[in-house]
Amino acid sequence: MIAIRKLRLVFHLLRGMAIVALRFSHVTPARRAELIRRWSLKLLRICGMRLVVHNDSARLDASALVVGNHVSWLDIYTVNAWRPTPFVSKAEVRQWPVVGWLAEKLDTVFLQREKRTEAMRVMHEMAERLRNGGLMCVFPEGTTTDGQELLPFHANLFQAAVSAGCAVQPICLMYEDAQGRQSVAPAYTGELALGTSLDMVLRGGPLVAHLYVCEPIVPGGDRRATSAAARDAIAAALAKLQEKVGKPTAESLAELQKHAYPATELGAGAAGDEAADAPVPGREG
Repeated sequence: MIAIRKLRLVFHLLRGMAIVALRFSHVTPARRAELIRRWSLKLLRICGMRLVVHNDSARLDASALVVGNHVSWLDIYTVNAWRPTPFVSKAEVRQWPVVGWLAEKLDTVFLQREKRTEAMRVMHEMAERLRNGGLMCVFPEGTTTDGQELLPFHANLFQAAVSAGCAVQPICLMYEDAQGRQSVAPAYTGELALGTSLDMVLRGGPLVAHLYVCEPIVPGGDRRATSAAARDAIAAALAKLQEKVGKPTAESLAELQKHAYPATELGAGAAGDEAADAPVPGREG
C-alpha cells in the first residue's frame, strides 16, 4: 500500500512539472494560484492527509508577509493548499530533484546562508514583492521542531514587512493523528532523511493538517515588536489547537528520536516519560 502511494506521489510530482511547464505561461495569475492550490491539496491527500483551516475569516486579501511555525517539509504544501504563497528557502532545496525545479518555478526566494550579503539581498527582494502587492511566506523559527512548542523567532525576517509597510499574517500549523493526538510523524527534524520522513507520514495513518489563521498584525517601525506580536499570536493559536487533541504518544516520540537523533535514546521509567514530554529539536529549514 505504501509503495503504491509512493508511486502515486512520483506521478503527481511529474504532473506538477508538466502543469508548470505547459500551462503556467498561458493562464492568469488567479488561475495559476488555483492550479497550485488544487495540486497541493491533492499531494496532501496522497500522503493520507486532509486540511482543516480555522478562523479563515482573518485571512487578508491584500499583500502580506505570512509567517508560521515550522514542523515539516509538508508545511509548504499545507500553506499552498490554503493560499498559494512564494516562500523563502535555503539554497540547497534548489538542487533537490523535481522539488527544487518546482520550487524555483513557483517564485521561491533562495537564501545562501553562508554568504553575509545574502540576508540583505533577500530582505530587499521580499520587500519589493510585498510593495508590488504580492505575498511571501517565511518560517521565523529558522528550523523545524516536532511541533509541540515554539522556538524563538528571528526578528530580522520581519524587516521586509516593516520596510514595505504591509501587514503580517501569522498562521499556526499542527498535525493530528487518527487517534486524536498531536502527531509528530510529519516532523522533519535532526538527521532525519527525507525518505524516512515520508515513510513515517505514510505509516502514520490518516492525518489532519490543521492551519489556524491568526488576526493580521500591522507592523510599526520596530521589527522586534512585530516579531514578538506574531510569535505571541502563533503560540496562542497552537495552545488552542492542542487543547482539542491529546499529546503525542511516547512511542511516536521514541520513533522520531530514533531516526532523527540516532545517537540519543529515550530512557525508561520516569526519565523516559519526562523525555517523551519534551519537544524534539529541529533542523534548519
